[in-house]
Amino acid sequence: MANAEQKYRVCVIEDDPDVALFMKTVLEKRADALVLAITDPAKALAGIAEFEPDMVITDIEMPGISGLDLLKELRGTYPDLPVAVMTAHVSIDYAVSALRSQADEFLTKPIASADLVALVTRLAAKGRLTKTAQEPQVVLAIGAHPDDVEIGVGGILAAHRAAGNRVVILTLSRGARGGDADDRQHESLAAAELLGARLFMEDLEDTQISAADPTVGIIERVIAEVRPDIVYTHSAHERHQDHRAVHAATLIAARAVRTVCCYQSPSATIDFRPTRFVPIDGFTDAKLALIRCFESQTEVRAYLEPDFVLATARYWSRFGGGTSCEPLEVIKDTVDISVPASSITNAARLKGERP
Repeated sequence: MANAEQKYRVCVIEDDPDVALFMKTVLEKRADALVLAITDPAKALAGIAEFEPDMVITDIEMPGISGLDLLKELRGTYPDLPVAVMTAHVSIDYAVSALRSQADEFLTKPIASADLVALVTRLAAKGRLTKTAQEPQVVLAIGAHPDDVEIGVGGILAAHRAAGNRVVILTLSRGARGGDADDRQHESLAAAELLGARLFMEDLEDTQISAADPTVGIIERVIAEVRPDIVYTHSAHERHQDHRAVHAATLIAARAVRTVCCYQSPSATIDFRPTRFVPIDGFTDAKLALIRCFESQTEVRAYLEPDFVLATARYWSRFGGGTSCEPLEVIKDTVDISVPASSITNAARLKGERP
């Protein structure tokens, strides 16, 4: 059984409460769908706007507004939303009007349960694909300390932003053991602003981060708020105890997220085994700019020197193509985490380079 976010969202508009209940029951039990049944057609448009369905199925003959009039309204607002219309009164005029109004399907009542399930599953799948293609991805990068995610996936995050995706960073401590906590917080804010990312800054005790609560609860809260498609976090193959703890906590908190990947940090062990190598050609300058925001660290950490950062990305390109890559251990992957080719092309064009 799919979780609530994975279930197809179906809106049934039917003024007969018994028919509406029948359709809702069939679709919830046999199609494992999340169904909003609307029996007052005057509330249909508001309900659809709030529910954001993958497809709509509506009766034609209803008081106040007909299903065909509603279909015209929907086509003006949601041109790609699959809509099926149904009626108990078969006529050529109805069928022609439905087709002219761009209905995806024209049905006659009574509708067999198996036919209803097959139709809704097909149209909802079409609607979900269209909606997913239109919506920007939401990307959540989780780090134990300030600068962790910028070092690990700074280039990938810059590419996500260039592709129009929403980037969120969750930093679980202010890194007091590695410098002044206030300075490091300001540096994190500067990097997030430069990237165009939303920053959640927590204040767990540096070097004492737990793999259980409150860490799991914090990550769950952020995931519930931003609903990410992709989560990047620390690897389990780490010398730093905070990194290992955040990795374990993320796997619990992100159990319903479709794609979870682990990045390399300077404290990763030789057991770090990446299986995805994402080209960041065109975004290495952006990564270096993000790292420069952490001035308190660049002055004392040799691994933050530009030639070190570039050499690391150059090394991983042996496995991923291009001239620079960031490596990832993929925990689960149902969303494309490749850097969009259009982003690389546009970045190269701006720099006057060949993509």
